[in-house]
Amino acid sequence: MNISELRERPSSNAMTVSALNEYIKARIEGDPLLGSVSVTGELSNFKLHSSGHLYFTLKDEGAEIRCVMFRSRAASLRFQPEDGMKVILRGSVGVYTKGGSYQFYADAMQPDGIGALYLAYEQRKKKLEEEGLFDEDRKRPIPRLPMCIGVVTSPTGAVIRDIMHVAGRRFPLAKILLYPALVQGANAEESLLRGIDYFDRTKCCDVVIIGRGGGSMEDLWAFNGEKLARRIAAAEIPIISAVGHETDYTICDFVADLRAPTPSAAAELAVPDAREISLRLDELVARCAKELKDQVARYEETLRDLSSRPCLRDGEGLFSPDTEKLRLLQEKLTLAFGDRIGRSEQALGLLSGKLDALSPLSVLSRGYAVVRKEGKIVRSAKEVREGDLISVRLHSGEIEAAVTSRNERRRKASEK
Repeated sequence: MNISELRERPSSNAMTVSALNEYIKARIEGDPLLGSVSVTGELSNFKLHSSGHLYFTLKDEGAEIRCVMFRSRAASLRFQPEDGMKVILRGSVGVYTKGGSYQFYADAMQPDGIGALYLAYEQRKKKLEEEGLFDEDRKRPIPRLPMCIGVVTSPTGAVIRDIMHVAGRRFPLAKILLYPALVQGANAEESLLRGIDYFDRTKCCDVVIIGRGGGSMEDLWAFNGEKLARRIAAAEIPIISAVGHETDYTICDFVADLRAPTPSAAAELAVPDAREISLRLDELVARCAKELKDQVARYEETLRDLSSRPCLRDGEGLFSPDTEKLRLLQEKLTLAFGDRIGRSEQALGLLSGKLDALSPLSVLSRGYAVVRKEGKIVRSAKEVREGDLISVRLHSGEIEAAVTSRNERRRKASEK
């Protein structure tokens, strides 16, 4: 059906809306220009559906068009589209007959004015930096004397040869272990991940170098992978990144514990110089010997100074004046103690005489006795009764007796 036929069609034979939309769809989708066209504009209303399809609007200063990019096409994007981003779309214009609207079906998308890889690199770098993966305070120190170095790189490239040459020249004691990995291509990131996993799990090395030679951004893209960056950040073993030439920077460089400008420089940073260590040891030995020699000389000088003092040269003469004083003090002390002991003995004799005069035994020796009833001293006849048993303590010995009678007559005052 063409336009002239539509114009001449009687009103009784009017088209349905579906037929009209199908006609419009056929006209638009049959246009060779609209079947494959590139268009530039700014993204807005961007939405990533759970199905994986992308829905958005492309606009400029004067107009806008609804767009869709199906999951199969969106999976190939190397950057994350965002509102406000200027892009170039390649695809076709189609009609959604059910809604009576036309939209752009995007097959490809690229940033306008900047490469897709570079944009993806900047987006990923910003994201990981905001998460703190590049912070210096979370990075591990490189060991000063590593005895084993792990290397994750291609087994056929110049990288492993350069590392072995430099490390062997600087520190022959260090052993080099290679984990052969892909460094370019679709499977390179997974291969590099397996290498880091191996060394971090086995702990067979003290430090790991990951790297490759120079190349384009596409060649180095495996070292910009988000999975690899997070695995390096989570590793327990220190990791040195040596990717590309001195001017090349990858996300691997930012997240690693140390970035080396070249693989050869990575080997120099990983191991010390044995010649410098030897010179340093010689210097330390010489300093220790000099310090010991100086210390012995100081001790000898101190000993000579002490030996020259009078107390050590003539010890007996030093103490002879005080010896006579000590002897006199000893004699005075002996006389004082003797006099004191004599007076104490005299006082003791007087006190013994008084004590003897007041002693109950002395009274008993004069014919007196002490009477007790049930262990208590009897002082009055009222305290006993006839038939009570009493104990009589004499000057010499003791007798037991029974009371046969008692006389309670009080003594005369003259007898008291």
